[in-house]
Amino acid sequence: MNVIRLAELRHGPLSVDEALSAVRDPAAGGIALFTGAVRDHDHGRGVVRLSYAAHPSAGTALRRVAEKVAAGFDIRALAAVHRLGELDVGELAVVVAVSCVHRGEAFDACRVLIDELKATVPIWKHQQFGDGASEWVNGA
Repeated sequence: MNVIRLAELRHGPLSVDEALSAVRDPAAGGIALFTGAVRDHDHGRGVVRLSYAAHPSAGTALRRVAEKVAAGFDIRALAAVHRLGELDVGELAVVVAVSCVHRGEAFDACRVLIDELKATVPIWKHQQFGDGASEWVNGA
């Protein structure tokens, strides 16, 4: 059984419903979901929008993270989608979800999934501030 049901980088809005549908499984008693949204500030500065860019290897790296998490937990299904391109404040930048037989393992696997994605997938964030300044930040 392939437990990695969705692992993509994409332009355009992300869907929580798509991730939940991807991880539904009759044997799963727990589904954990994390969404990351564009916030209106960073380090005390107002953020007006941002964009995400990815290295050409990022899709492969995302798949490796999904495989690692799937191998480390008793997962029924896993989904991970990260947005690329321009995003406004409030838009979803990342959605990850896992289903497991029990909720505790679902919570643990979901945390590891998002943390590993952020730490290892080569995605860069370009923040645009209200004062006209901008900065690139390494990491998803």
